[in-house]
Amino acid sequence: MQNLAEERAQAWREELRNKMKAKERTSLQRVHMPELDAEYRSHNNEEVNLGLTPEMAMLEAQRCIDCANPTCMQGCPVSIYIPKFVKQIEVGDFLGAAKTLKETSALPAVCGRVCPQEKQCEAQCIHVKMKKEPVAIGHLERFAADYERESGNISVPEVAASNGIKIAVVGSGPAGLSFAGDMAKLGYDVTVFEALHEIGGVLKYGIPEFRLPNVIVDVEIDNLRAMGVKFITNCIVGKTITLEDLKEEGFEGMFVGSGAGLPRFMSIKGENFVGVMSSNEYLTRVNLMDAASSESDTPVFKGKHVAVIGGGNTAMDSVRTARRLGADRAMIVYRRSEEEMPARLEEIKHAKEEGIEFMTLRNPIEFIGNEHGRVTHMVLQEMELGQPDASGRRSPVEIPGRTETIEVDEVIVSVGVSPNPLIPQTVGGLQISKWGTIMVNQDTMQTDIPMLFAGGDIVRGGATVILAMGDGRKAAASMHDWIQSQQK
Repeated sequence: MQNLAEERAQAWREELRNKMKAKERTSLQRVHMPELDAEYRSHNNEEVNLGLTPEMAMLEAQRCIDCANPTCMQGCPVSIYIPKFVKQIEVGDFLGAAKTLKETSALPAVCGRVCPQEKQCEAQCIHVKMKKEPVAIGHLERFAADYERESGNISVPEVAASNGIKIAVVGSGPAGLSFAGDMAKLGYDVTVFEALHEIGGVLKYGIPEFRLPNVIVDVEIDNLRAMGVKFITNCIVGKTITLEDLKEEGFEGMFVGSGAGLPRFMSIKGENFVGVMSSNEYLTRVNLMDAASSESDTPVFKGKHVAVIGGGNTAMDSVRTARRLGADRAMIVYRRSEEEMPARLEEIKHAKEEGIEFMTLRNPIEFIGNEHGRVTHMVLQEMELGQPDASGRRSPVEIPGRTETIEVDEVIVSVGVSPNPLIPQTVGGLQISKWGTIMVNQDTMQTDIPMLFAGGDIVRGGATVILAMGDGRKAAASMHDWIQSQQK
């Protein structure tokens, strides 16, 4: 990538800036994403957001003033060259914009859909400082990636000549895919090992199709294949194959992106009743195992009174899925207020439009079941907000004597996840935190085993797709430097 200042000084960019005054650009209203009707979409799995038209995208791109110091980039964990691709959209060079995105991002169509742009790149937009809505960077990213896919002119990032060095990747989630893409660009022979039968990790099993269609993920993966990345499914590193096996097969570096697939529960009375399950199990079965179909070998129970415990994106995905599977009453139960919810604002908005009930400042303290061992009711403790905790959010405090009992026939627990314990348990010499995460050098993502790097949820304990991708990119650059140093 060229120097940012040099790129900005190019004649076409200067000409574009001169076409419209900055004041005119900042006075334009943000273009809003068209959506499926709420009643219609709440009964099917079609993607909710419909994408921008070329005209809408070009109009929105005009709002970017092409800052000399693009603060938006500071908010992007994978350092997408935002001003360049936005300006390419403004002049109608949609394929060029897609190519620019792929310089730093292995998953632009994914990120355009699921990244919390409002907390990252868009939060740093100059428009925000002027008390205006930020440029819709996420919508534009999605537009460029979708345009390229639909055009059939899919570009493949430039790949260096093969250096013959074999690199193993554990897990095909966003961290692993991002790492694999960057290493392939550098000329390495990359193989990704995935425990499940589908490539994509949490992108496939954790995020419903109404938010991220599988076909979108598959196109991004095919692009990595075109770059030379190999994928092996149904292979559990730590069980099917060990780190020592990989070394014997000639792998000289390894990246662990095995995620945080171990669900957490609340340890309250009745949690073992039939009908109480984790969001991990629920979403994986529905998204990956076709469990919503009555023809499935292991169909999921379709509750009519469904409560989802939690306030993050996974909780929203779960409750919106329950609604689509026929729940008459689908509820979010959250121990803080709505303002403290970590879920994206868009997710909350969409859930409300789809008829989801929000029961905030309530916390389950007991599940009640029938003689068959199936959950029938849930006892909720009313809460109020006290002083802020370590995260800065106000702590929920019980209101003594204030409880209510509600009818439920299915409860989905979405109160966090723990790291996949397999690699930490089977690879000796790793430093493991008290939370079960692999400890790394935060600057390089390197573990105590020099050839082994790690990133994503196995290091963070649970984070966003884009933060995991940022870890993958950082680890790839660091591993490349480390391998180069070993060869001197």
